[in-house]
Amino acid sequence: MTPDLLKKILRSVSEGSVSVDEALAELRNVYFQDIGCAQIDHHREIRQGAPEIIFGEGKSAGQIVRIVEAMLENGSNVLSTRISEDKWLEVKAVFPDALYHDEARCLTIERIEIKHERKGKILVISAGTSDIPVAAEALVTARFLGNHAEHLCDVGVAGIHRLLARQELLRSASVLIVVAGMEGALPSVIAGLVGRPVIAVPTSIGYGASFGGVAALLGMLNSCASGVTVVNIDNGFGAACAANLINRVQNENSIS
Repeated sequence: MTPDLLKKILRSVSEGSVSVDEALAELRNVYFQDIGCAQIDHHREIRQGAPEIIFGEGKSAGQIVRIVEAMLENGSNVLSTRISEDKWLEVKAVFPDALYHDEARCLTIERIEIKHERKGKILVISAGTSDIPVAAEALVTARFLGNHAEHLCDVGVAGIHRLLARQELLRSASVLIVVAGMEGALPSVIAGLVGRPVIAVPTSIGYGASFGGVAALLGMLNSCASGVTVVNIDNGFGAACAANLINRVQNENSIS
């Protein structure tokens, strides 16, 4: 249930083209819908500005199909993260317009045009090519939520001149998502160069002593640059959601 759809229903009642009972029938599942395997929060887009997102890992293709069907029937676009290509093919057999973003391991179905009208830009920066899957998840999510988003790849601290040559691009962003594995130093460097919110994403990329991303996580949590916010290991989705909220508030404040 999108704000535009809700306004349309209320306008129809006001104009007399839809009865109160008919409107009530359409709004019956506004809060949540119990479909057995899931209880879908259709009210989330009205409440938070973005629909519920499907976490695909651990769900069967059949469960994802049932959730997608309910969401589409209630007027929402669909984003499913952490979904394998095999599951996407099963979903696509039912919904031919389902797109697969292979690097991000995300599925999207866009039946309502996503308008990228916000002034601010989210810049997703990955330290190395191995970090691209997590960065791609952040990119797909940020764009799905209506943001302008760009990707700057392979500018880790092992060759810091690659980053320093792109300072104009860094300063052009309203929010920066910095994705890094190994020792996780890149967010600290970037936070020292820009006066913008920096969201750090540790990845599980690295040799044994990286402990599956724990070393990068601890390094980011102990950043000497003030104001760095850190999300969980490999959580590009969570970083994009946080960046979206920051960008949204900045736009609302600029309008007011």
